[in-house]
Amino acid sequence: MPFAPTPGWLNWERDRAHPAVELPTGSVDAHCHVFGPGDVFPYAPTRKYTPCDASKQDLFRLHEDLGIARRVMVQATCHGTDNAALLDVLAADPAASRGVVSVSSDITDEELARMHEQGVRGVRFNFVKRLVDHSPVAELMLISEKIRAFGWHIVIYFEAADLPDLESFLADLPVPLVVDHMGRPDVSESSTGAEFSRFISFVDKTSAWVKVSCPERLSHSGPFARKGNTDIYDDVVPFARRVISEFPDHVLWGTDWPHPNLKSHMPDDAVLLNYLAQITDSDAQLRRVLVDNPTALYWA
Repeated sequence: MPFAPTPGWLNWERDRAHPAVELPTGSVDAHCHVFGPGDVFPYAPTRKYTPCDASKQDLFRLHEDLGIARRVMVQATCHGTDNAALLDVLAADPAASRGVVSVSSDITDEELARMHEQGVRGVRFNFVKRLVDHSPVAELMLISEKIRAFGWHIVIYFEAADLPDLESFLADLPVPLVVDHMGRPDVSESSTGAEFSRFISFVDKTSAWVKVSCPERLSHSGPFARKGNTDIYDDVVPFARRVISEFPDHVLWGTDWPHPNLKSHMPDDAVLLNYLAQITDSDAQLRRVLVDNPTALYWA
């Protein structure tokens, strides 16, 4: 069936520049999505938005263009708990693909075992209030107990203002945590201020992994990633650099392609790689973020 994107939806950039940043061999995109195509993998009736299609072929082409060798697929809320589109990517390139799914608490051990064989290594929970109808605390506790035997982790997406209400519960979960997009800090504040320092303390306490991703989603000031720019998203850079400095072995990065729900602009993914050059100090540090750390978490 046809699906019309949400009015005003920004489509992903097809006319990409040539990357100015060369990624190390074996680089991993640790946070990316596929959307549909809707006529093959329908969007969930309960979705909060309808995206444009972004297929596995489009994703594979992006990764080839950018020099990315492997990927971690993350289930997007527009597909609900139907992980078919994500699993289709894993089946198409199993050695180079891993998955983070969305599931309900009634999932069986047999279903989890099948997903594990297909390359799934985690479950994502969304606490961003504009994207979900309720806080999934009770469900998360049930599922975390089920996935513990498989060595999976929980990926959590929340906004900085909500951390005080969540941190005690999250710290008690019996599985590792991965935090999307640095917990969405308010980058108009200081990276050494009270709010982000609380996040840093939470990461230290829980030994969580952190994705230093989505500067285009966090930035207030820009400049936004457009062709010709080399210095981008300066207001986000100090936050990412602090995370990398304090937790060098627990940092991940991902494109967030195809950049759902952006309102102000759509980045060129090739230009967006310049952000990596701004938040790392050396080739060795870049390799740790893009190769060593995601390999340890997803391919060990």
